[in-house]
Amino acid sequence: MRKFYIVGFALLLLFDTLGQSSFKLTAIHAQPLAADWDWISRVFTQPWVYIAIAGYIGAFFTWMMLLKKAPVGPAFAASHLEVVTVMLVSTFLFHEHITNIRILGAIFIVAGIIFLALAEKEIMETEEHTKDDEPC
Repeated sequence: MRKFYIVGFALLLLFDTLGQSSFKLTAIHAQPLAADWDWISRVFTQPWVYIAIAGYIGAFFTWMMLLKKAPVGPAFAASHLEVVTVMLVSTFLFHEHITNIRILGAIFIVAGIIFLALAEKEIMETEEHTKDDEPC
């Protein structure tokens, strides 16, 4: 089961990060932004927009599979690791700077996910002990 979660969340992060990065690449290549048919044409002639859509479709199906088995609270929190992965990828693709505040924010996100996972583990262990103590 643990392998399922690791692979599942890794895929979710991959698909989400791919989608976000591809949307940014689409926006960069479709400039200037304008509410007209020329801009829409520029958007949909960019291959990145289709990669972004594929990323979100992949994320959707991965998320549905994860929610079948994972508790929704920790799963939802873990899905927010995307904020960290997009930040890291953006430094390489878009030459964005990682500031100390962003690093601190990423640390808080990761710490929050760890705490939620530990709490969920504790709840599951408590429920298992309670079931063992119940008379048959």
